[in-house]
Amino acid sequence: MDLGFSGEVARLYETYRRGYPAPVVDAIVDAFALSADDVAVDLGCGTGQLTLPLAARLRAVVGVDPEPDMLVLARRAATHRDVGNVAWILGGDADVPAVGVLLGAGSVGVVTVATALHWMDTERLFPAVADLVRPGGGFAVVTNGRPLWLLDTPWSRELRAFLESWTGSDLSWGCGSDDTDQRRYREGLTAAGLTVSATSVTYPADLDLPGLVGELLTAFPAAELPTGPDRERFAEGVGAAVGAGPFHQRVQVDLLFGRR
Repeated sequence: MDLGFSGEVARLYETYRRGYPAPVVDAIVDAFALSADDVAVDLGCGTGQLTLPLAARLRAVVGVDPEPDMLVLARRAATHRDVGNVAWILGGDADVPAVGVLLGAGSVGVVTVATALHWMDTERLFPAVADLVRPGGGFAVVTNGRPLWLLDTPWSRELRAFLESWTGSDLSWGCGSDDTDQRRYREGLTAAGLTVSATSVTYPADLDLPGLVGELLTAFPAAELPTGPDRERFAEGVGAAVGAGPFHQRVQVDLLFGRR
């Protein structure tokens, strides 16, 4: 299924999507007592924002994504950072049972999904992960803050008004970061026989106007991405709505763990 993350969208992800600070990786490692002997699977890995930091702490990581362009950029980033213990697989959440056949049941320390679980079939995925991970291992749901247009700041409220006018859509959904989805994930992990816990990491991430516009563009599917004069008009509209910045935010990374 084409989710619209090809071409320039992938390149925008590489440039503008936030990575994950070291305390996030520490929290995942601690939650599952991961060591240099462990293997992780990072589902919906994108351009490797979480995959590569995890690889520095583990024996190996398998990055899985359904978009070839994302994997091309992830592989390039790994090469630039001299990270040689990551394997990249073209696939999605439906392929987790096949990954289990490849790696072996009970062989994986953790399966991570970072800001991508809202695209996945959790009713099918969570039980498959429970079979794949070793005792004491499990599943880590990672959200890298709420969408920029749903923050509790004046500039975010103005931004939401502009974006809703631009897209003609209601933008109230939190892309998996809202309480409703988080509760659903908790219930699904519990139903799969996993013991659930949660923590969070907060960090500052200020943006200038070009950075704000760039990160917003990563939220557009490829078919709807503003181009040419429309890109200029979009950037001007954002600036007119929110000002020149800087735009201050404290990003709360929520981590939900399901432990076998």
